Parts: sequence; C-alpha cells; structure tokens
Amino acid sequence: MTDTGRLLEIMARLRDPETGCPWDVEQDFRTIAPYTVEEAFEVADAIARDDMQDLRDELGDLLFQVVYHAQIAAELGLFGFDEVLEGICDKMVRRHPHVFGDAEVEDAEAQSRAWERHKAAERASSGKHRRSALDAGPSGMPALARAQKLGSRAARDGFDWKDVGGVMEKLREEMVELEKARRGEGLVEEEIGDLLFTTVNLCRHEGIDAESALRHANAKFERRFREVESRLSIDGKTIASTDAVELEQVWDEVKRAESSS
Repeated sequence: MTDTGRLLEIMARLRDPETGCPWDVEQDFRTIAPYTVEEAFEVADAIARDDMQDLRDELGDLLFQVVYHAQIAAELGLFGFDEVLEGICDKMVRRHPHVFGDAEVEDAEAQSRAWERHKAAERASSGKHRRSALDAGPSGMPALARAQKLGSRAARDGFDWKDVGGVMEKLREEMVELEKARRGEGLVEEEIGDLLFTTVNLCRHEGIDAESALRHANAKFERRFREVESRLSIDGKTIASTDAVELEQVWDEVKRAESSS
C-alpha cells in the first residue's frame, strides 16, 4: 500500500460511524473549514521561520485537511480523493500550455496574464461569467491578502495610481482624514480601514506581499518585546512595573543591539 493509500484508509477509519473517532465522525465541511485555514497559516509560518522540519510536518497537516474534505464528499456521493487529484492535474496541464504544449510566454508576468485568461475561459465554458473585475477570491480570505488582490484586479483594468508617489500622496491624505475623524468629523474605524487599504496598495506597488510584511513586523515586535521583558527581569522588574521613560530607553537599547548584530 502506498503512503497515500494508507492516509486515505486512516481517514476512512476515523470517519467510520461504528468504530471511528466520535469527534471526527461529527465533523462536516463547515466545521472542518476553520482548521483547513489554520493549517495553511501554519505552513506560511514555518516558511517565514525557515523551519524546514516544521514545514514538512505542517504540509502533512494541510494534506490531511484535503483528505478530510474529500472523505466527507465521498460519503455524500459528491466526489472522492482520486477525482480531486484528477481535477488538479488536468487544470495544471491546461493552464500551462507553454510547458505541456506548443504555446510560448515571455516571462512570469506574461504567464500571470495568460493564467487569468485561462481562468476566464474556464469560467465562461462552465457558465460562470465574471460579474466584476473585482471577483477576487473568497470574501473569507484574510483581509490584507484580499485587499492586495482587489487592488491588483482593479489595476489590471487600469484603475490604479501611476506610481508609488501617488500611493504615498494618498497615504498622507488618509492620515489627514483620520485626524479629522478623531476630532469628530467622521468615523474613525472607516478612516483607519481606508488607511490600511492604501498601505496594502503601497505594498503592491513596491512588489511586497502585505501578509508577509505584517507577519515579519509581528515577529519583530514579539522578538523585541520578549527581549525587553528579559532585560527587565534581571533587575526583578516587569513591563507593568516599569515607567514609560525606562521602557522606551530599554526598547531603544534592544533596537540598537539588533541593528549592530
């Protein structure tokens, strides 16, 4: 038996109504979906940490999620794991005619445009016509990732700033709007949302993935915060027991130490 077959058998046994795991038997597409999303983020986190051992494990967890959904679908008579494999294989061959056929593409950007054309043709052939240029993936995507995709889709139809300078000017404008809102001349949440959306578009213009940039910023803050805690603990102090002036001083020391290293 192949490892794939073994995994499918394990999943089937877990879902067996008589002898399986009670928790696994109770699950359906909707209850498992959050775990699927979580495992995808675990994969991204392992990559960000450059932890290849962890990446191997997390990819296994993500694969298990695919098998889980396929098992539920098979039980409902919808499709099985083999059909999932067949579908993705056919799709990849179909969308890469420059690899599996005689078509030619100049570079990665040209391939991205061709990819979108293939997707549009597939939608049309299945009767799923695009309603808007902003049909940019599921609304349940992480907000930063979807904002970047929305900006890219709009830009593809010509709705975009000419250059980074235009985005920077928009950022300054949004800061002014936020300041007005904080004085009672607007909705603060709405203006912060506009500021975030514009920041994501700045990432897009700079060729930076917004989700990745924020993950790195989170990791940097966490690393520095923990170092501040560690330094204060040497003197028997905590964050809560230290005044703002000393906290800023220690924080700056940690930043300088990172820069010098």
